Amino acid sequence: MKILGSDFRKGFCKLKVENLDDLWVLSQVVDPKDSVTARTFRKIKIGRDSDRKGEVVKRPVTLTIEVEKVEFHKYSNSLRISGLVREGFEDIPSGSHHTLDINENSVLTINKEEWLSFQIDKVKDAASDSGSKVLICVMDRDEACFALMKKYGYEYLSEISGKVQKKGVEDKSLKDDEFYGQIVSALEDYVQRYGAEFVIVASPAFWKEDLMKVLSKKNPSLASKITLATCNAFGRNAIDEVLKRPEVRSVLKQERVVKETTLVEELLVEIAKNNLAVYGLEQVKSAAEAGAIKVLLVTDRLIRELREKNEYNKLEYVMKLVDKASGDVVIVSEEHDAGRKLHGLGGVGGILRYRLSY
Repeated sequence: MKILGSDFRKGFCKLKVENLDDLWVLSQVVDPKDSVTARTFRKIKIGRDSDRKGEVVKRPVTLTIEVEKVEFHKYSNSLRISGLVREGFEDIPSGSHHTLDINENSVLTINKEEWLSFQIDKVKDAASDSGSKVLICVMDRDEACFALMKKYGYEYLSEISGKVQKKGVEDKSLKDDEFYGQIVSALEDYVQRYGAEFVIVASPAFWKEDLMKVLSKKNPSLASKITLATCNAFGRNAIDEVLKRPEVRSVLKQERVVKETTLVEELLVEIAKNNLAVYGLEQVKSAAEAGAIKVLLVTDRLIRELREKNEYNKLEYVMKLVDKASGDVVIVSEEHDAGRKLHGLGGVGGILRYRLSY
């Protein structure tokens, strides 16, 4: 994301979208009642003669809408912002409905009555591109899967299977090195394609060490980027497990998913101890009104659901209270295990500065 101009005190920020991560960030930043200006296509009727219907054409126009609804579509790489037209082309009446399709390379201007601290931080963080680019490979004896860390969680890339010798069965036609060679080729491809700076390889038992022996011979440069970790599962469950492993914390310390996972785990511990935690919108609201919330955790799913019900103002009220009391507001993606756990608690929880009752 590029910030093309901003004055957050006056409520203004102009941005250029560069990737899917930016769209996810904007889905958490753009709120109902904000004004958003962007280039879009609109069906316009040409010809006003009452004797003929007139021609309907699609024209590129710049419109400003008052936001009513925000939808993030990960699989179509788009953000849909719907609302009422407030400024734009002369043939488009003010007050009519329109949807802005925001994609990669889109330029938009957001105007808010008030930018909250966490929203400014999200935009600046996305613009800085300071996070490390991390590729994860989870493997066992004859399977491997790959995922790429993203701001909204992780993107599951692919799985591969190989023919290897079965335990206790000798088959000279099969060589484990051939399967490891497949993994190395996939790692090389993904590192080059996504510009990954770090690679985490995890497995049960000793499979990861065996892979490293092959990798060190085939591509020493790539081997130097790898951190090894242990896991007991395979696939998506293993990736969630790897994110919690101490071996990878130093690699992922700048990755938001690990931050979210750590905070949700802290919340769960405090809940289990009946100590410095609240969850559920009503409890969280009471704690926020008392100025007791140090960290507010909210799932992106809860934000989406409340917006669909036109009840987002309830959560927005709490977020503003926490922000004004110098608390941290963290939006947790439901794309990973920690987000799903938080959703099970009602989608919102607070880590407290002090206990509210004894």
